[in-house]
Amino acid sequence: MGQLKRRGQTWWIRYYRNGRRFEESSGSKKESDAKSLLRLREGDIERGVAVTPKVGRIRFDEAVKDVINDYRTNRKRSLDDVERRIEKHLTPFFGNRRMTSITTADIREYIDSRQKATTVARKAFTFTARDGTPRHVPEQRRTVAGVSNGEINRELTALKRMFNLAIQAGKLLQKPHIPFLKEDNVRVGFFEREQFLSVLQRLPEPVRPVATFAYITGWRIDSEVLSLEWRQVDFGAGEVRLDPGRTKNGEGRTFPMTRDLRELLDHQRAITENLQRRKKVVCRSVFHRAGQPIKSFRVAFRSACTEAGCPGRVLHDFRRTAVRNFVRAGIPERVAMQMTGHKTRSVFERYNIVSAGDLREAAKRLDAATGTISGTIEQIQPARSKV
Repeated sequence: MGQLKRRGQTWWIRYYRNGRRFEESSGSKKESDAKSLLRLREGDIERGVAVTPKVGRIRFDEAVKDVINDYRTNRKRSLDDVERRIEKHLTPFFGNRRMTSITTADIREYIDSRQKATTVARKAFTFTARDGTPRHVPEQRRTVAGVSNGEINRELTALKRMFNLAIQAGKLLQKPHIPFLKEDNVRVGFFEREQFLSVLQRLPEPVRPVATFAYITGWRIDSEVLSLEWRQVDFGAGEVRLDPGRTKNGEGRTFPMTRDLRELLDHQRAITENLQRRKKVVCRSVFHRAGQPIKSFRVAFRSACTEAGCPGRVLHDFRRTAVRNFVRAGIPERVAMQMTGHKTRSVFERYNIVSAGDLREAAKRLDAATGTISGTIEQIQPARSKV
């Protein structure tokens, strides 16, 4: 059973959890307030809620440390990004506050302030005019460009993670509703085969195999294709494998060698073996520039797309193109998702883009199925009534 105790003008409560005694100040001079707090704590203990005197006292700065440690220990690649968002945007607004004081209204106010954010275009300065009098020019500000709903949502995601970690650690009992903004940034780019071949011809020779591999497999170029090593290529089994932990979702993946893929890898292996014989070196990378790993080729890719007449394409369009090609080939959806590494059907469907050519092909198939191809149905004449 809990107890009440008065210290000076303030009432304290005493309660037990798992045989351990806790004492907590009610922060009030009224005995009724202390009784209410004691009933609350005893009810939480009965429900199995983690209760200590520190519950609800966590401050924003402590929550920031917890979320940074979470990202660091789980080796999340977005650690630098979340640190920047917290330091530049969240801390100036929510810093030096208890997490329990942050409400949904505060979060909506934060969203509004980010959407109206301004930056200094020219600092204030003072100069001396020709007549010798000092003149002051005030600071000039302009609205920050590029603060999209997606940017704000990434910041809110970090804030939501802070609340979740605090609840998991027993430092908070609940969290406020965090409203997210609607995002309209879904890309719809893809390559028709003629466009891909045109871009391929304009790329530098060492990166053409990279683009072809991505076009066939739909694997992510930066993290999965450029980092591919020969130990992951099994010519005997006819497979290319990604190790667990090297993919975005952390799971391993296997892609069977198609005829074109095997031909590509055979050619790349011949180039690598020739290089190793000439320079007496060991080259572990499947794709390389004279034995040196390829870090990026975005600039060359943008130039090639512009010259090929399809500007605005991004490297990730190869992934969308591969998903579309799998669907066109009639590969079952579940199998296609395993080949590309998509875990959810909703994300897979975002990549399954339908083009105008797909719609025309569907119309032709519908014509063939219903017998309405030109010349296959006779026009029905209206029946004449007999006199």
